[in-house]
Amino acid sequence: RLHCLNININKIQRLLLFCLLVLISCSKIELQNITSEDIQKIVRSENIHHAVMLNFWATWCKPCVSEFPMIVDMGREYENNLSVYFISVDWLDEKNKVRSFLKNQGVDWQSFIKNENDQKFINGISQEWTGAVPFTILYGKSSGKVVDFWEGEQPETRFRSAIIKAINS
Repeated sequence: RLHCLNININKIQRLLLFCLLVLISCSKIELQNITSEDIQKIVRSENIHHAVMLNFWATWCKPCVSEFPMIVDMGREYENNLSVYFISVDWLDEKNKVRSFLKNQGVDWQSFIKNENDQKFINGISQEWTGAVPFTILYGKSSGKVVDFWEGEQPETRFRSAIIKAINS
């Protein structure tokens, strides 16, 4: 019996090691390149079940960094009704810096980095967007239409009222 038990312990140890390796590899922040056309596809597919918030930001942007933790918290708070997507406008060669920032902020969901000419990207998102960051845009849960957007850092009350409006639209 002891020998048999030892074999089972070895199998269990290997299984636990395998599970640990899988968890470690899954904890890596998923950061995909994205174009404005890809973003519009995501918004259309998400509106079946959730309101959608897109937050365009950069690691070098102090207002972006300042409001980031609040957005992460609200994304978790409203996760049953709201999908939050962070889209970095940093350069592609700064992907590791972006990934590190996301990890430090506790973002464990899919995020993106812009992979398109600036002007084409900006115009593909919104004709109202000047290109300033942070830029936040919300789409209604049922309507799929833009319900609110703004440039610049905003207080939690602005975010919260826009989220509720998007969930109810």
